[in-house]
Amino acid sequence: MNNGNSRAIESNQQGLHENLDATVQRHLQHQFRAPYAAHSIELFEQLKQWKEQDGRPLVLDSCCGVGESTANLAKRHPDAIVLGMDKSAARVDKHEHYHSGVDNYRVVRANLNDLWRMMAEDNWQPSHHYLLYPNPWPKSSHLQRRWHGGPLFPSLLALGGQLELRSNWQIYLSEFQRALQLAGHDGEFTPMPNDQPLTPFERKYGQSGQPLYRLVADLTIKQ
Repeated sequence: MNNGNSRAIESNQQGLHENLDATVQRHLQHQFRAPYAAHSIELFEQLKQWKEQDGRPLVLDSCCGVGESTANLAKRHPDAIVLGMDKSAARVDKHEHYHSGVDNYRVVRANLNDLWRMMAEDNWQPSHHYLLYPNPWPKSSHLQRRWHGGPLFPSLLALGGQLELRSNWQIYLSEFQRALQLAGHDGEFTPMPNDQPLTPFERKYGQSGQPLYRLVADLTIKQ
């Protein structure tokens, strides 16, 4: 989920987590096998039908919050369909206030622990995958709650595509870059685009003067 305020990140961790490598390697070597929820299976079948009937390339906006980013990405990728997913019904239900008027996207409440795995197992190959300002879980004890430190990291990698992460906590992206390296992928810090913010938090962080960071990786290429 998105980090819910515009304050700078405070953490008892000053660099890469000391257990990062061992944690990532363990998850890369052991498949996550939790059973799928019935509502996730039903949602997946609906989304699969939508994707196949449309036929255009797919762009994923994971942890989309209220979906402002999804609408903005739909404008950025007019020749694709964009799927925004967030676990919070409260956030997804607010999307009507952010609707952009374009019709090449959907915003749904979804459990990514299920959806990413089902998509990967069904060989979905999005052209782009965005993770914009995910909850940083900044306490050192929270490593395995971060996407790169959790058991879903291999499923994220299996989806492939052009991956882009943004955060106001550089350590999060530095750890993600290291996790990508352990999995055989290059991640690169690149300048933030000089255009309108994609998400409400990006706008808030920018207005408060916080530095923002961007990490990109081509997951179709492996070292």
